Amino acid sequence: MNGSGRLDAVAWARRLGRGEARAVDLARAVAARVRAVDPDVHAYLAWDEEALVKAAEEADAARAAARAGPFAGLPTAVKDNLTTVDFPTTCGSRILEGYRPPYDATAVRRLRAAGLALVGKTNMDEFAMGSSTEHSAFGPTRNPLAPDRVPGGSSGGSAAAVAAGMCLWALGSDTGGSVRQPAAYCGVVGIKPTYGRVSRYGLVAFASSLDQVGTLTASVRDGAALLDIVAGHDPMDATSAAVPAGGCLAAAEEGLSQGEAAWRGVRVGLVREALGGGVDGAVAARVEEAARALEGAGARLVEVSLPTLDVALSAYYLVATAEASSNLARFDGVRYGLRRQAATAADTHRRSRGAGFGPEVKRRILLGTYALSRGYYDAYYVRAQKARTRVREDLLSALGECDVLVTPTAPDLPFGLGERTADPLAMYAADLLTVPASLAGFPALSVPAGRVDGLPVGMQLMGRPFAEAALVRLGAAWEAMRPWELPVWAEGGEGR
Repeated sequence: MNGSGRLDAVAWARRLGRGEARAVDLARAVAARVRAVDPDVHAYLAWDEEALVKAAEEADAARAAARAGPFAGLPTAVKDNLTTVDFPTTCGSRILEGYRPPYDATAVRRLRAAGLALVGKTNMDEFAMGSSTEHSAFGPTRNPLAPDRVPGGSSGGSAAAVAAGMCLWALGSDTGGSVRQPAAYCGVVGIKPTYGRVSRYGLVAFASSLDQVGTLTASVRDGAALLDIVAGHDPMDATSAAVPAGGCLAAAEEGLSQGEAAWRGVRVGLVREALGGGVDGAVAARVEEAARALEGAGARLVEVSLPTLDVALSAYYLVATAEASSNLARFDGVRYGLRRQAATAADTHRRSRGAGFGPEVKRRILLGTYALSRGYYDAYYVRAQKARTRVREDLLSALGECDVLVTPTAPDLPFGLGERTADPLAMYAADLLTVPASLAGFPALSVPAGRVDGLPVGMQLMGRPFAEAALVRLGAAWEAMRPWELPVWAEGGEGR
């Protein structure tokens, strides 16, 4: 529940469990919302009203027979780089247009096992390469809070779908900030778990050492609940951590009930470099105000330094593009996806990749291939990996002085559609504050921290590896202190 009296996904689940609502009615209302809103927002690349309603009906029947999970029937969206057997998986690219995988991603399989009803697949920057969801081959997504502005990226479709009430919650992916930054721009909550917490099996690879499945939700406890559903060890993913999962929803509930008291005695590390150059003054001011509110609740503010923040962005774009250059070699016009037949195999590759990949993907493949080439590997890729190690060490050092690190999520407000498409460096700068946690593999959470001129500002909380429960407890306590508006998903969404 939120201070507006509107219901989050967890509250809807409890209404369903008490017999106060039916999943099928909720599904139909969400479908009506998609029909009414998505032609303008373009959050979805594919959706299926009939399948959504059928899944909700099955959830209602299972609940009546006392064999449904607590979240069965809740309308859920999935980013289009997670494989699904019943929807195309295009990664926002022409090279995979119409491709239907033969298997579900592990995260999707776990959604289905919990009885969740899939609405559809959300729009994204092509192969998750972008910070605005303008690099989709199928057209941009608009920010539902400000239609002339971007929703962030690359998980902008998932963030917009949640913010516009076109699903109750959604999965995205985060390589350098692709869950957290759109969460900040759309005024919702984004969680990037510790690397290895959620299986990457079935997540189409961009940069394998960085990619992570994350959540986009309207409230912190929703993010905690969704993370509990999809987290856990998976033998199909060699990087999956054999670490006990679960407990995040309980931690979030504790934070909500404690409110300000949850922050008492917590050492909050305010990162000095994240409030200075390269960060919009109004954004920094909102986050500093939030930090002072935490101090007023009994937290102890500690100024900490991340001296490698200025090199983290450069290191990230070398590591990520190098891995992308290798990962995207499989899209060759032979095995699956777009094929432009030519006289020779080499010409077939060139024609297929030339027609199938968009300009940003081509740019990153070229950058990565250059960084890995003979004579430049040591100068660029190896040095970037050394810088990555230093970033991790700096984060560990800072977290030795405090319990949680606080920065703005994004260095600026949502920018205008088309404003940065011709300036890649300006676009990359949107990831300035999110890449450190990605390079280190640490968990991070973005929560709304207020608005500037009606546009949302996100506050990022970063914690120690596998400390998601501690993060969501504090994030939920912040939400209890400063409630924000939740979408109205359906008639009856107001009140209890």
